[in-house]
Amino acid sequence: MRKKLLNMKQVIFRYGLYGTIAIAILGCIHSFWLMPPRISWETAEVVGYLTMILPMIFVFMGIRYYRDHINNGALSFGEGLKIGVLMVLMPAVFFGLFNILYAEVLDPSFTDNYYSYQVEKIKAATPVDQLEEKLKQLQKDKETFSKPVFQFLFMAGIVFVIGLIVTIISALTLRRNKPTASA
Repeated sequence: MRKKLLNMKQVIFRYGLYGTIAIAILGCIHSFWLMPPRISWETAEVVGYLTMILPMIFVFMGIRYYRDHINNGALSFGEGLKIGVLMVLMPAVFFGLFNILYAEVLDPSFTDNYYSYQVEKIKAATPVDQLEEKLKQLQKDKETFSKPVFQFLFMAGIVFVIGLIVTIISALTLRRNKPTASA
């Protein structure tokens, strides 16, 4: 039992680290090469979500590895959920910290640039009588999102929720009962 627990921790750490490395590489590519003005803000948002989604393949792979190599081909939904959630924590925390580093140090003008884009988008789509109210709300959102703690919680939370969804799907699709001995 102790060996199985140690192996479970190793799988969680290994595949959590793989996910963290993947999100770091994709995050750097996105942040330094695939941001406006090189691409549109709309495309940058899609690339940003892909940066968070693609590394979650390691959650599936880690749960499958645990089932096939550590747990003798068996996996309950609860085991898969526990392993997946623990794996997701590493890339989620990393991405939250990376976002603070990017917005506060590497590209301090990011928030202002994104805000300007949102102002133009709202001006183009909002009736004149509602414009002032929408712009005030956007300003409040900017002030909230400019706080590093909120940035961390928001971005880590998004990655965690995406990872949780992948974990639930993985645990459901990979679950398998323990083989029964023939009589």
